Amino acid sequence: MNQLETPVALFVFNRPETTRQVFSAVAAARPARLFLIADGPRADRPGELKQCELVRKIITAVDWPCQVETSFASENMGCRRRVISGLNYVFSAVEHTIILEDDCVPDPSFFPFCAELLERHRNDPQIAYISGFNPLEKNFPFRFSYYYSQMANLWGWATWRRAWKEYDENIRTWPAVKEAGLLSLIFPDKKAVAYWSSIFDRMHQGTGPNTWDYQWVYVCWTRYWLSVVPRRNLIHNIGFGGDATHPQAPDLGLTLPAGAVDFPLKHPPAITAWPHQAIEVQRRFYTPNIPTRLRRKVLSKLGSVS
Repeated sequence: MNQLETPVALFVFNRPETTRQVFSAVAAARPARLFLIADGPRADRPGELKQCELVRKIITAVDWPCQVETSFASENMGCRRRVISGLNYVFSAVEHTIILEDDCVPDPSFFPFCAELLERHRNDPQIAYISGFNPLEKNFPFRFSYYYSQMANLWGWATWRRAWKEYDENIRTWPAVKEAGLLSLIFPDKKAVAYWSSIFDRMHQGTGPNTWDYQWVYVCWTRYWLSVVPRRNLIHNIGFGGDATHPQAPDLGLTLPAGAVDFPLKHPPAITAWPHQAIEVQRRFYTPNIPTRLRRKVLSKLGSVS
């Protein structure tokens, strides 16, 4: 069996069942270098220590030739601090990595897809990261294996040290960016601009949610970076529910099964963003109209996708 030469970073916390499924996919890829990043238990949650210990037992059961490096927190750091510190740890050691969280189950083709495109765009500063998640695969109009997008899809992704070093936890330039109205260059819809402005206001002020990804979105947008998005969705998110870090009802438009991308990859002839994708993702998942919201609620209750 071929071994994956690209490093993999796996972020975990307190969910043994989802972790077991993700780790099984990682083990099948047999990465030669594996970074294991774990948050610690919360002091006010009875039983969480045992859950965290079980998760760590699952992910350290490495039975293939592999250089394993661990960063296990002794106490809870929270989503923001743990992911940021974890990625800082990884990129202090390697130039690039594939990144998975404990609820993102990848198709086997996700790993060679990321590996090939990490190498292809290694020295291309316009590309920020490779994504494995595509919620709009049925709407893909091109014959290529992937496209370029301004919209973030961070359920299973890969990036380089050169991009991560630009990360800004406090989005310090936001007041000037907001005053200049630069979000309107991405979204023609005023409702979308207002949506993201509200989020960036709170993240800049330190009153936003305990997360790291909004800041990454901001960094990508303010540098006009693009991501690579596969024509097929390669990630199945199994993390919705009461034991999630940020519990929420499942959005059936986001709980897509993972498919496979075909090889050899068919590369686009130019690095050009598909603007419709960013607009459509925004419309469907962030600022949907009333009929869309009602339809989503009905489908979630029925447990099926029309």
